[in-house]
Amino acid sequence: MFFTDSHCHLTMADANVVLTRARDRGVRGFVVPATKLDDAQQSIDIANANDDVWCAVGFHPHEAKDCDDAAFAAIERLASNERVVAIGECGLDYHYMHSPRDVQRAVLERHIELAKRLDKPVIIHNRESTDDMVEILSRSGARGVLHSYTESLDVAKKFIDIGYYISFSGIVTFRSADSLREVARALPHDRVLIETDTPYLAPVPFRGKDNEPAFVIKIAELLASLWSKPIDDVAATTTANFESAFTVKLPPR
Repeated sequence: MFFTDSHCHLTMADANVVLTRARDRGVRGFVVPATKLDDAQQSIDIANANDDVWCAVGFHPHEAKDCDDAAFAAIERLASNERVVAIGECGLDYHYMHSPRDVQRAVLERHIELAKRLDKPVIIHNRESTDDMVEILSRSGARGVLHSYTESLDVAKKFIDIGYYISFSGIVTFRSADSLREVARALPHDRVLIETDTPYLAPVPFRGKDNEPAFVIKIAELLASLWSKPIDDVAATTTANFESAFTVKLPPR
């Protein structure tokens, strides 16, 4: 029984230590997304050093203001690395607005075009920007993952219909997340991923601590309860979805 973590920022953690703890718990597949040019090479280095780790490169919407032509050209070069299985983390965030909306949208479009050109999925960050995100992704022709999903069932179905996976983070375990749990209960199981968003969003009962990939099992346990399935089935389903979403194969144990 193996679990996977579809989104963990190991550039912001002691990668060797947390990977060891995760593997000891049965987590054997990880994707490390970059958030800017400065950590993109580090994401690749972590993936190159571990046969069960892959990565993504791109600009988080908070950093979109720094994604000029030269920086994006560097991302394009890094994206050709065989350990880079997705483009991102990219997207829109209208909550903090660290980058202007028009800049965020333009940078997201560039990432989508790169992903399509390389035939790789995009890893999407979406916060308080759902209308724009649905519009952009619906006409993009790209595929990918909605990371740390928090929106409605109707919106999730729209994303699934255009080729996206829905990834649940520790937020789905929070006491206030009843409506999100109903979304997780209702979605087709073959379009669901699990993630930690390490070092953020630690699940119950670890809230207030730095998150790490070993804690992804708490999201899987919750899904097992919501789906009325054994935990082994959730592990097998989400691992198969991970391999399909990122076109990878977990290495033999």
